[in-house]
Amino acid sequence: MEALETIYTRRSIRTFKPEPVPEALITQILEAAMSAPSAGNEQPWHFVVISDRALLDAIPKFHPYSHMCHEAQAAILVCGDETLEKHKGYWVQDCAAATENLLLAAHALGLGSVWVGVYPVTERVDRFRELLRIPGHVTPFALLPVGYPAETLPRAERYNPQRVRHNRWG
Repeated sequence: MEALETIYTRRSIRTFKPEPVPEALITQILEAAMSAPSAGNEQPWHFVVISDRALLDAIPKFHPYSHMCHEAQAAILVCGDETLEKHKGYWVQDCAAATENLLLAAHALGLGSVWVGVYPVTERVDRFRELLRIPGHVTPFALLPVGYPAETLPRAERYNPQRVRHNRWG
């Protein structure tokens, strides 16, 4: 899929087919995520690939917006490691860039995904740390359930010239 077409047609997919996602596709998605820019090129991210059905089904018990984990064949938890930061506080932006790359790569490969926010909600961060045994210096940032889409959504026309300023605000 051509790059701009991938960007324009990516949609949040919340229903999935029961077909397993090959490990090779997960690896390609992770390669794309790790190709994201990061402050000082420190790449302060870690990724937890979740494919165990019991773990996937446990997530909606504490995360109110993760019901699609019951259908997803896998999920990727994007995490930030503060010990890998060169520039304090930028791990959030770095992980956001990796998350967007992950979403776009999944779509380009014929998979669907959705960005399920974790950070900065303390209860969600703590519950993911507990469920997946994540160390304290690593912060769960976003969860991306992944699978073959069971829904087709049309391209969303989101360009809004009212949100564009040139040179100055007013």
